[in-house]
Amino acid sequence: MNTTAVKKRRRSISRDHQLYALIAPYFILFFIFTVLPVVASIIISFTDFNMLQWPSFVGWDNYLRLFLRDEVFIIALRNTIIFAVIVGPVGYALSFTVAWVINELNPKVRAVMTLLFFAPSISGAAFTIWGVLFSGDRHGWVNGWLIRSGILVEPTDFWRDADFILPLLIVVQLWMSLGVGFLTFVAGLQTVDRALYEASAIDGIRNRWQELWFITLPSMRPQLMFGAVMTITGSFAVGGISNALAGFPSVNYAGHFIINHLQDFGNERFEMGYASSIAVLLFLFMIGANKAVQRLLRKVGT
Repeated sequence: MNTTAVKKRRRSISRDHQLYALIAPYFILFFIFTVLPVVASIIISFTDFNMLQWPSFVGWDNYLRLFLRDEVFIIALRNTIIFAVIVGPVGYALSFTVAWVINELNPKVRAVMTLLFFAPSISGAAFTIWGVLFSGDRHGWVNGWLIRSGILVEPTDFWRDADFILPLLIVVQLWMSLGVGFLTFVAGLQTVDRALYEASAIDGIRNRWQELWFITLPSMRPQLMFGAVMTITGSFAVGGISNALAGFPSVNYAGHFIINHLQDFGNERFEMGYASSIAVLLFLFMIGANKAVQRLLRKVGT
């Protein structure tokens, strides 16, 4: 940076010092609790660290172990990719579609419907509901209905059957996918200037699909981007629903995700170097998904 640029930067800081003072608390907290842990995790991932002895440098050994000697990680990686590829885009499209439909209702009905659709994403009762629905005994609603219909003779223990675990977890997560991204879409649809629709009708737009593509989506690019980050990239960080419904570890690791593998080595075995390498790979996957989504959304409405 040359001398002129440094002087301009100093004048800018001097002129806007109140603004810098206001953002300083957030920046400090963000640096301490987000930036430093990420950097520390990257460094520790190249070590053998059990939290009792000083870390010893092992180079790329943790990463080689993940892909060459850890069969469970490969299963977790496969499950996570399948889960994210389905839940991310479908959940994103579902969130926007439901928000778009709700936006056409009158304000009072819209508020009630928004609450009803948003509630499953914040309610711990969701796990209880799905646990009862697919309970492995005759008292489970699905088993009870199948037995009464003559389809089954004996109940199926869905959460202990490797063939059912991953598909059921995908369905549960889709049911819970109307979260923060959904609220963002509901709010974003309210900010679209209605005059644009009137002008578009004069310019030749004749149906709601053309309005959606040429007016609504381009006007909501910030909300679409935020929703994509929250919904699509967040689908890589799934793990809690597997622990709650399929147990830990799940049968034949059918519901085992990268987050579960990270928790296993970090919280249970205290192999912090190995756990950090898992966290770094998950971080890279999420960054890559974020970049891909941003590139796709830049084409919306163009």
